Amino acid sequence: MNDIEIRINSLADIQNAAKQFVDNVLGRQGNSAKVYALYGKMGSGKTTFIKAICEELGVGDVITSPTFAIVNEYEIADPRHPELGFSLNDLVYHFDFYRIKKVEEVYDMGYEEYFYSGVLCFIEWPELIDDLLPDDAVKVFVNETPDGGRTVSVRMS
Repeated sequence: MNDIEIRINSLADIQNAAKQFVDNVLGRQGNSAKVYALYGKMGSGKTTFIKAICEELGVGDVITSPTFAIVNEYEIADPRHPELGFSLNDLVYHFDFYRIKKVEEVYDMGYEEYFYSGVLCFIEWPELIDDLLPDDAVKVFVNETPDGGRTVSVRMS
């Protein structure tokens, strides 16, 4: 599959970018991946982009960074993409491994139960656990551009 690039010129574009991601990545024919690893520098907008994707999917919960909790669980309350198999009460897991000091912490939290559950997972700071990611995990790179915008580059396998 080809790579996909989404341009975000300003925060006002974020919902449109999330819709493009849902339509062209989650909804891409042949894409059965459930784990999405988001790479980017501190402040690049990973959490903001995940929040926008969750809102596009119809998550009704308040979406925040799970920096201290490591994982947040959200529930789809208003399914906006049933054509993609998302329905009422489906879960979405949002991870932030920034504070992980040892990989043993990830084993202790039971990461396999999440990553291999068939539930959509978004991971911030995956470089700390790259070796534990499923083979079909999709790598998403969020980078700031010189003009203050962002590019979201998706590497589809």
